[in-house]
Amino acid sequence: MGRKVVAEFVGTFTLVFLAVGTAVVGIASHGPGFVALAFGLVLVLGVYAIGPISGCHINPAVTIAMVVARKMPIQEAAAYWAAQVGGAVVGGALLKIMVESFTVEDQTGHLGTNDWGTNINAGGAFVVETVLTLLFVLVILLVTDKAATAGFAGLAIGATLTAVHLVGIPLTGTSVNPARSLGPALFEGGDRLAHVWLFILAPLVGGVLAAVVYPFVRAEQPA
Repeated sequence: MGRKVVAEFVGTFTLVFLAVGTAVVGIASHGPGFVALAFGLVLVLGVYAIGPISGCHINPAVTIAMVVARKMPIQEAAAYWAAQVGGAVVGGALLKIMVESFTVEDQTGHLGTNDWGTNINAGGAFVVETVLTLLFVLVILLVTDKAATAGFAGLAIGATLTAVHLVGIPLTGTSVNPARSLGPALFEGGDRLAHVWLFILAPLVGGVLAAVVYPFVRAEQPA
């Protein structure tokens, strides 16, 4: 169990530092597609690197889906959640140090945090984050199923996260991951921290809904 917790901590830290960090240092100069690709690539690497250890959830919404789908006991999930939040907080802290102490320009203006207000209101943000998380987590459940084609889960999961970010970045900055949102928001503060509840709750709702839908769309299990 200890190896799983460490893997989830390291994996979530890596996602925040590298993928959110890509937005912080490059979204204005390279565009949202560059950031979306970074998220997808980091997750592909994570699936193949730590997937054999912990399953590479690195996202509380994925973990809650595993609980609802009866693929994980709640006690193990609680340890995963703690590790994921811890990794995201450390990742957010390092990004904050880079911006404030290392004179790195924050091209997002808000440490890569999520919010609504420019292109979408709060209600729309909740719906978008819920639906994007549902689709993302549903793909994870399906491609990691016993009936799925072996060896390609990482590519499918990474590609889905890329697509999700291409849709979500212009609207909310894309969360689909409560830990990813909470870590940077703690260090950004202000409205971004006050609004982070939506980017915690909506992905969790999406994860639960994915687990509910999953039995109705999964492939038949081999005899």
